[in-house]
Amino acid sequence: MTLKDLYQRPGFLLRRTHQISAAVFENACASVGLTAAQYGVLSVLAIEPGLDQTRLARALAFDKVTVMRVCKGLEERGLIERRVSEHSRRQMAVVLTPAGTKLLQQARGPADQAYQRLLSPLTLAQRQQLIVILETLTQGLADDARAPFVPLLPPASDDAVVPASVPKVRANRTNTGRGKAAPRS
Repeated sequence: MTLKDLYQRPGFLLRRTHQISAAVFENACASVGLTAAQYGVLSVLAIEPGLDQTRLARALAFDKVTVMRVCKGLEERGLIERRVSEHSRRQMAVVLTPAGTKLLQQARGPADQAYQRLLSPLTLAQRQQLIVILETLTQGLADDARAPFVPLLPPASDDAVVPASVPKVRANRTNTGRGKAAPRS
């Protein structure tokens, strides 16, 4: 194998792209002091307040240790709170504080700038193609992932198309754990 072969391997290129993505995000969001992981947690909680840490981890494809570490840092900064869940005393529900909501709003512009910067070398068609390819890879190899990805989706309708990476059981009402699980058809 030559160095050129190494540098053209998908794993090398994906790792390098991730390094660049993290640097672009951190540079863009330095003024608000958020990492991509912290921004992800705040964004999910803004849409689904009160998730337990396990479901939060799965919604972002984080392992439990990572989401606990990120939540601890956000909690120390007063951006989130962990409370006993209304649905189970054994679970902790995670919610944004008013300060967390405010910081998330401030971070949206810089985060969008990071997204635009990351994709700036690509044409619109290449951007769309990249997303399709990355989704194909992540869905096709989901069983090999170290941390599961369980996207938070609205309740399924009879004619809804469900991604292959979604588990075979869904909640009837919502994705907040309030409904009873029912097999998908």
